[in-house]
Amino acid sequence: MDKNRQNVSMLFMLFGILFCVCLIASNVFATKQIAMGQFSVTGGLLVFPISYIINDCVCEVWGYRKVRLLIWVGFAMNFFFTLVGALADWIPGAPYWTNDTGFHAIFGLAPRVAAASFAAFLAGSFANAYVMSRMKIKSSGKRFSLRAILSTVAGESADSLIFFPLAFWGVIPLAEIPVLMFCQVVLKTLYEVVALPVTIRVVRHVKAAEGEDVYDNGVDYNVLKIFNI
Repeated sequence: MDKNRQNVSMLFMLFGILFCVCLIASNVFATKQIAMGQFSVTGGLLVFPISYIINDCVCEVWGYRKVRLLIWVGFAMNFFFTLVGALADWIPGAPYWTNDTGFHAIFGLAPRVAAASFAAFLAGSFANAYVMSRMKIKSSGKRFSLRAILSTVAGESADSLIFFPLAFWGVIPLAEIPVLMFCQVVLKTLYEVVALPVTIRVVRHVKAAEGEDVYDNGVDYNVLKIFNI
């Protein structure tokens, strides 16, 4: 075993913490619908795209192996939060507690929506990481901006293609599902584009601080090899 590859740095740990916080916060914020111009979206849009930006940064600096670990850790933490929240929602409230309705609106996530959310997250995150990794090899590390945008399009498309049909089939009119999917992909990709100047600077500074710039030549893209870092 290469012990150096089994270690993670302080910066990687901080990225991981922020990644998990964004995923959990997006679940909570998603309970509110907000208006953005002509579009109505969930409040999760404020933070969820940050997880894709972190995905890009980690993949660019440390490579696919590290981002694979990060995705699974984020999945586990999000699952734990959702499970405990559902348990707290299920346990009867104290006699003086009067906010059952509000608490249920936030933590009473329907099993169907939860399953759709988890499946979509895994598919989207791994699609984003795979495209980012493969394009870095093909471009010899050039054109980071293009790679970041196209990987986000791939990831968000996979996320939307899974989440909306699984969560809302038979709940909302069928004709509305493609519209919702398209709007989500466009808005989240625009978020990535707006954040690109900051993302580029972060990646540059992290590479310099870590002395890392990994290329995934010969890497095994099997998503289940979690601890092969």
